Formats: sequence, structure tokens, C-alpha cells
Amino acid sequence: MEAPTLVTADRVRGAAGADLADPAFWRLPRSERLAAFARLRELDAPVRFTPRTGPRTPFRALVKHADVRAASRQPQVFTSAPGVTVPEPAPWAKAVFGNSMVNMDGAEHAGLRRTISRAFTPRLLAEAEENIGAVARRLVDEVVKEGPGDFMRSAPSRMPFEVICDLMGIPARHRPGIAARIDHASEYVGVRRRGRARLRIPGRGLRSLARMQLEMAGIARERRRVPADDVISALVRADVGGQALSSRQLGAFFSLLLVAGVETTRNAIAHGMVLLTAHPDQRALLESDFDRYADGAVDEIVRHSTPIIQFRRTVASECALGGHTFLPGEKVVLLYASANRDASVFDDPDAFDITRSPNPHLGYGGGGPHHCLGAHLAKLEMKALFREMLTRLDGVRASGDPGLIDSNFDNRVRALPFTFDVRHPNGPL
Repeated sequence: MEAPTLVTADRVRGAAGADLADPAFWRLPRSERLAAFARLRELDAPVRFTPRTGPRTPFRALVKHADVRAASRQPQVFTSAPGVTVPEPAPWAKAVFGNSMVNMDGAEHAGLRRTISRAFTPRLLAEAEENIGAVARRLVDEVVKEGPGDFMRSAPSRMPFEVICDLMGIPARHRPGIAARIDHASEYVGVRRRGRARLRIPGRGLRSLARMQLEMAGIARERRRVPADDVISALVRADVGGQALSSRQLGAFFSLLLVAGVETTRNAIAHGMVLLTAHPDQRALLESDFDRYADGAVDEIVRHSTPIIQFRRTVASECALGGHTFLPGEKVVLLYASANRDASVFDDPDAFDITRSPNPHLGYGGGGPHHCLGAHLAKLEMKALFREMLTRLDGVRASGDPGLIDSNFDNRVRALPFTFDVRHPNGPL
């Protein structure tokens, strides 16, 4: 057996200037963090870091594109259970709220994902694609009336939420309350600035999640009595392994879809606004032939911003990867934010180039069974919304720096001032 590579945070701190286990690192400007990732990618093996506070479980950071991709495609070795976030979900939380699909492996994950995928029938997805354009037009109508302000509180920022609610069949009367609870639950993802420094965790707003799941359970009961033509109705009649989905299974999926699906796409849209403002040449290219460049623009926005920074894995069996022999029980962090700037894969990786081809970014995961289920829908939403905004809001642009949340989990935008000059009628680019 090959001896484990002894590359530790203490040995690398001077060379790479990075301690990913220190909350202070995640409060650095994003440019400094990206520069630290670049220095870590130059090392021969993934570095081992040990937190100084909270759960002191060491982990190794996979920072290279090839390593993140390889680990993602070996789920039997790099497992998602018991949890992909830091710290891992407590057993009592899983018992109360249900286990999220992102924390599952093997047959359990495959069965639930297959059942959920079947609920998104081709007809429902086709109707959703048609609806996306209508939602984008309506939301831009609203922002025309509202005027400039904070993009994160403006109508277009609601795009992913409205699309998911329409697809799932959530009645309009429930949406304001659910949206507020999503915001509150997502608020607790970041790095604490006050008191003893420590990382906040996804799902700290458990009260908001509990209330949201209770509300969703009520809607599910209505659909069991009177089914409709929507995803909720399909799921409440679905089964996993011969058994109907439980309320906790439904609640856990709703939480994943509404929190993760909404926040990641909303943040990507905001980062897209910033990038197109900062790179007028790329914006002009996109506007010159939207249909030709839109797919490339969306992929480059996702690569450049990487809405999910990292996920954690647990090693289940011995495996050699990236210059290190991993042993069972080790914790591993897949750093998508670093992999998407790997110069061995992307020419001039810090540049924003909507013509980049190929663009094998890992913004939706590194492949394998946990590849983002909603990636296609998210791309459609972004294209539809940018088409409407660039067409109808002349000179739409970020009018100041984005207010970012210090986080080791997601690249979240708290606030973004934006403005526009002339209001145009409807009309495609």
C-alpha cells in the first residue's frame, strides 16, 4: 500500500497563502481566494487542512479540474453520505426534515432520483419551456414599472422561483410566504462576522424550513385529494421501491428544489449582470446575435461565477487520485470554484469570453449521478431573462459593486444596484 502523501496546511501555508479551514480565508476578496486556488493547483498533491474551531475533522481539498471531475464520477469511492455540507447534517435534522437527495448514494439515491425525474414528464417540461418566456416578459414588465434599484429585490430576480412554482403547481396564495422562508433559510449560509469566527451552514434557518415543509405538506394533501397537471401531483402518486413517497421525502425534495434551485440560478443571473456590465465587448457580441451566442454566454457566466463553491465527500475505499492515496474515512472537498479556473483546461481562465469553446465547466457538478437535475431548466431561464432585459431595458447594467456574502459554500449576492436608460416595447433580439 502506498503511504499517504504528507502535504499539510502547515507546509503549504507559506507557499500557497491559503488555509481553507480558516473562516478568515473566506472573508478575503474573491480575487485573493482565486489566486490562492491557483497556487494550490500548482502543488503535486491535494492539501490536508484541519479546522481550528467547531468540528475539527481534517479534509483534503481537490482543486484541479481533473481531480474534481474524477471524484465526482466515482460515487462508490467518494460518497455523498453522510452529508455534502460543512458540518454534516445532524441525524435528528434528517429524522425531522427528511434526508436530502444530495446526501444519498447508491440505490437509495438512484431510486429517488429516477422517481423524481419521471415526474418531470416531457410534456410538463415542454410546457415549462414555453412558460419560461412568458414569465420573463411579465417580470420585465414589472421592472419597467418599478424602475432601477436593487436587482436582488427586483422582479427579474424572481425568475427561477416563479418558474419552479409554476412547474410544481404551487398556488399563487402560498408563494409570498414560501419566498420569504427561502430567503430566511438561505440567509444563514456564510461566514459569521460577529463573535467567535465560525462558518455558518446551509439550513441553519431550520424554523423557516420547517414552516415551508408544513406548507408544502398541506399542498401535497390537496393534490392527493384533487390531482392537477403538475409535478406535485405526479410526486404524491409516485413510489420508491414499491412504497409511496413519504411526507418527509417530499418535503426534503421541495426544500432542495426551492432553496438550491432558486438561489443558485438567481445568483448566476446577478453575476451575469455584473459580468456583462464589466465587459462591454462581450455584451455587444451577445446583443449582435443573441441566438448564436446565448448558450455560450450562459455557460461562461456559470463557469466564471460558479454559484456553488464546494461540496464535501467521504472516502469509502482506498483510492489513488491527484498524487495522493485516499484512505477510508477521509473527508474530501470538491472545489468547483477552483476547478473552473484551471489553466490546464481553460485558456486565460480569468477572462470572461462568451465564445469559449469547449467550455467543460463544473458549475453544475463534475458529472456522475449527482449532476444537477435542473441544469437544463436553469439555462433556459437565464437565456429567456437576459433576452428580455437586453431587448427592452436599454443600457441595463450594474450601477455599483455587488454586495457578496462571505461564504465557503455558495457565491451568493446579497445586493446589486442596477439601472437602465430607455424603456423599449416588447421585441426579441
